[in-house]
Amino acid sequence: MQTLAIQLKRWPSQQPFMFLALAALLWFALYQTLIPVSEALVAALPVARESHLGGALQFFFYDTPKVLLLLTGIVFVMGIVHTFVSPERTRAMLSGKRLGVGNVMAASLGIVTPFCSCSAVPLFIGFLQAGVPLGITFSFLISAPMVNEVALALLFGMFGWKVAALYLGMGLLIAIVAGLVIGKLGMERHLEDWVRDMQNSQPVSGVDIAALSWGERIDSGFAHVRQIVGKVWPYILLGIALGAGIHGYVPEDFMASIMGKDAPWWSVPAAVAIGVPMYTNAAGIIPIVEALMGKGAALGTVLAFMMAVIALSAPEIIILRKVLKPRLIATFVGVVAAGILLVGYVFNAVL
Repeated sequence: MQTLAIQLKRWPSQQPFMFLALAALLWFALYQTLIPVSEALVAALPVARESHLGGALQFFFYDTPKVLLLLTGIVFVMGIVHTFVSPERTRAMLSGKRLGVGNVMAASLGIVTPFCSCSAVPLFIGFLQAGVPLGITFSFLISAPMVNEVALALLFGMFGWKVAALYLGMGLLIAIVAGLVIGKLGMERHLEDWVRDMQNSQPVSGVDIAALSWGERIDSGFAHVRQIVGKVWPYILLGIALGAGIHGYVPEDFMASIMGKDAPWWSVPAAVAIGVPMYTNAAGIIPIVEALMGKGAALGTVLAFMMAVIALSAPEIIILRKVLKPRLIATFVGVVAAGILLVGYVFNAVL
């Protein structure tokens, strides 16, 4: 048994590419089992799947391993990338571009990454770890859940290309401008100390990164997983538990009553305030948007609610608290909320 353990420990160094290929296959296989396993776990409990509690439990059983798998996989890959490109070089590449170009690139990347807010946090951490400037990472963090191909396709199918295009433009504008504002404020000192230490560290102290073997690069990936996942996982569990507790309990009649087309000006900020405690992805919130619209809610107010749910969710903020200090979180929430309010008022005025 001891000999087998030694061989397994040496395997990444002796056959690194086979190890990476099998690890990727195992990760993908585990990811594919998330839905059936979560459904099976709920079915094994004395709870009706169609009930609010059954939906909340299935959500927790599915989303918790999903986010942890994403976090582990992304951090491991970024740990390996870290051995090829130093943080200083990454900062130089992205910071040296014209004002806003990096933010546009990061926000555009968010369109093609179908992450919910909590799933986007692991890549956000990976960007920070790789030395990507803070404002650019926020452009991605905002854009990834808010503006993706799922949301755009569903909006196009339900409301037509004009609404989908306006949503795309306004969502990207919020992500880009918010990232620029946060970047200009120079708030790097409000990252948690362990994140700043990680940014400033070299891949392997005293070693030429070009001379590292693949075994050493894989070891670096594992080290980053232990360092980051080991610190963040309790916050992930807490955040997703909150989201699961709220999931399924959407008071549509109550929300429609304050989101009507003749509602007062405060209906838009009220919709944003209602949306923040909730948690789902773009595909999950679109049916709620359609139901609210069917009950006479104003499109701009409903879309502001939708953006708040998927870009400013309370579970996301709980997870980010392990990475960001309160002042930076407050700035992030304030800037994004201001953009979402603007979208709500613009849609209500135009459409």
